[in-house]
Amino acid sequence: MSKGFQIAIGALLCAGLLGWYGLSNLDSDATYRYFDTLEEFIASGPEKRVGEAMRIKGYVADGSIDRRVDDREVRFRIQNDPTHAGGPPGPTFVVHYLSLETPDLFQDGAEVVVEGHVASQSSGEVFLADNVLAKCPSKFQAMAEETTPASGTEL
Repeated sequence: MSKGFQIAIGALLCAGLLGWYGLSNLDSDATYRYFDTLEEFIASGPEKRVGEAMRIKGYVADGSIDRRVDDREVRFRIQNDPTHAGGPPGPTFVVHYLSLETPDLFQDGAEVVVEGHVASQSSGEVFLADNVLAKCPSKFQAMAEETTPASGTEL
């Protein structure tokens, strides 16, 4: 068998495998979603997704953070829109984070992604978070400009 024929067979085999891989990943159900927004999560019906591992993005509702040291958990609510948006907060969802170690940026109004699963409790569905990721705020305030005295004035 000649060297050129061996290279052609190898190239065809590689092209065939890449084509098969590409076609197998075009399935519409196989799309990868990094997280659901709270709005998408509520629309899908939390009660239908009990026990399913997922990620949800939202904003910590103002005044909702409750650190329970005895239970070694942090409870809070997330909402779909940022608190500084000015509109009504909309629907919220209860999150129980199963640790006291929260990110440094975790505070009221912080954008968070919670990883975990939905659990059904007597008070309704809650999200049991194994991990909380807080995003760095995208809104930065400019430093106050230093004022320089006008020429000819004494300090």
